[in-house]
Amino acid sequence: MSLDLSPGARDALTAWADHMRALDGASANTLRAYVGDVSTFLAFQAGHRGGPMGLGEIACIAASDMRAWLAAERLRGAGARSVARRLSSVKAFVRWLSEREGFDPTAILSVRAPKFRKPLPRPLPQDAARAVLDNVGAQHPTPWIAIRDLAVVTLLYGCGLRISEGLGLTGADAPLADTLRIRGKGGKERLVPVLPAAREAVDRYIAVCPFDLDADGPLFRGARGGALNPGMIADVMARARMQLGLPSTATPHALRHSFATHLLEAGGDLRAIQELLGHASLSTTQAYTAVDTVHLMDVYTKAHPHGK
Repeated sequence: MSLDLSPGARDALTAWADHMRALDGASANTLRAYVGDVSTFLAFQAGHRGGPMGLGEIACIAASDMRAWLAAERLRGAGARSVARRLSSVKAFVRWLSEREGFDPTAILSVRAPKFRKPLPRPLPQDAARAVLDNVGAQHPTPWIAIRDLAVVTLLYGCGLRISEGLGLTGADAPLADTLRIRGKGGKERLVPVLPAAREAVDRYIAVCPFDLDADGPLFRGARGGALNPGMIADVMARARMQLGLPSTATPHALRHSFATHLLEAGGDLRAIQELLGHASLSTTQAYTAVDTVHLMDVYTKAHPHGK
């Protein structure tokens, strides 16, 4: 922790992280980012205000102090999205601290985040997604590894999983049932139906995997029997997209985007897609409607007599 913080402030920051870990189920990476954001903010305030930041000093941060910090963030090259994330971390900490210490956090909580346009998801077209599945299984010279890679990408596309969720499955999940219980971001659980093609691909991998898939161990194994590194799937996707002439956005995560977009194109309900993806907010899922609109306009332009 920074020397710009008093012992009381350092203890509060540690207690806040413990609170998020226990009650919100925040991951280690998320906690590290949040604590880093708040520590950097408080270090700036220490320099700006001319002394270490204790609990009393945090309670006295004014709107002008917040404006100075936001200006400094932009001057050092932070983009609007990054600044908005850091401000969100600061607000979360101050909101928690104010409830614990009994001070008015309005000066900090009332600061508006800079506006930014969230990038649209980059799904693959349906024919490209099929081509990727056909190509991935022919990449590795070791047959069982090629079958494993195909099983993973089929599962990501067929169930809309994050790579961490797919590789987080254990031997206890095999053979795959009709639904999977997935623990996603923030420890939130959801039930995901498993398509027959995904189940069959995983069954083929299980049949040829040379390692014992014990219930407590990872389902997908690396060449030496340890947990499969997600970088291996990123590499096989990179080789496939180069051979198919696809853009650099054709990553393992693009398969999750493709799952959602293709469901929407086929008439899937947005709320149902939200549940399948495990999004906490419908607004996150609604980004796919913009992708679908772009797709529809492209079809219109190509097909309608007056489209050109």
